[in-house]
Amino acid sequence: TSGGAGAAVAWEDAGAGTAWQSVITADPSNAVAGRGYFCNTTSGAFTVTLPTSATIGDEISIIDYAATFDTNNLTIGRNSHNIQGTGADLVVATERAGFTLVYVDATQGWLLKDK
Repeated sequence: TSGGAGAAVAWEDAGAGTAWQSVITADPSNAVAGRGYFCNTTSGAFTVTLPTSATIGDEISIIDYAATFDTNNLTIGRNSHNIQGTGADLVVATERAGFTLVYVDATQGWLLKDK
């Protein structure tokens, strides 16, 4: 931020952002809000299960680490919450997919942050 011409610039912390985890190759315990997961399905498909409880604004990020979601799909387990307004798990079958889910409410549940 700046107070105008000639004023000193002041930097502010905009938040910690996503806490990225080490590469995973099998079902982790439930995903945790605020974390990002590099998922490597080279050895086989697996499931990342969303948290049991969620609060508006919770975010979870997923990235296809090895470009193998098309051959070994990643499943996002809904854990009783809707995903995109639907009561079904999300199967990701797109090579190099990367996305963030954000929780809104019980009706819509987890929504894709960007499309």
